[in-house]
Amino acid sequence: MEIYRLPALSDNYIFLLHDPNQNIAAVVDPAEVKPVLEKLELLGAELVTIFNTHHHHDHVGANQKLIQKFPKLTVYGGVEDRGRIPGQQVFLQEGDRVHFAQRVGEVLFVPGHTSGHIAYYFPPLVAGEIGELFCGDTLFAGGCGRLFEGTPVQMVESLSKLRNLPENTRIWCAHEYTLKNLQFAMTVDRENPDLQARFAEVKEARSRNEATVPSMIGVEKRTNPFLRWEQPALQLAVQSQDPVQTFAHLRGKKDRF
Repeated sequence: MEIYRLPALSDNYIFLLHDPNQNIAAVVDPAEVKPVLEKLELLGAELVTIFNTHHHHDHVGANQKLIQKFPKLTVYGGVEDRGRIPGQQVFLQEGDRVHFAQRVGEVLFVPGHTSGHIAYYFPPLVAGEIGELFCGDTLFAGGCGRLFEGTPVQMVESLSKLRNLPENTRIWCAHEYTLKNLQFAMTVDRENPDLQARFAEVKEARSRNEATVPSMIGVEKRTNPFLRWEQPALQLAVQSQDPVQTFAHLRGKKDRF
């Protein structure tokens, strides 16, 4: 399974999955139709699947036009998003499986950013190799999504599911927010040497207009404050030792940053 990162809108990423053996493709969270069609044309591939993580327009904006172009494709989304994702045909919940390119993806229910948010995790075919996580706006490189519809309790539970995936899991998150996220992280976890090194690397990469997605679960566990609510330095920064309250205070600080 080949994965292509397609920039869209001002800071979104669409992910196109290609099965070169059958020359078919799937797309995750198509915000815009043009980059998808251009990549499909270059590959000479037929789009057969849309995997949506949640209902926000910058993740489903191209659904209808893609359905018009490829009327046989199947649109997947979470069961809690029934009626909110254009063209949705399959309604997924925790523990369901999806299939593409001889890979089996596991569906994770990860509410918090929205009430119906799901993620798709494709474990490696061989133990110890790299897995692939498509997590929409739940987990970002260096950050996490705003809580528009969910609660801190839900988001901590959701992020815990993602944090518990193997460290060599690539995180295909849907926005190029990494530099701003790490700028905030430095205000609450400044003495973290892993964060210091990552911040310098990301500043350099963004100065060259290079993408910082995908990330890795292992990197996030060492540097992302929203996966580190048990760390004493972060608890001290928000004056709380309760995991949910620590997360909630950190999220509030980031909202005002």
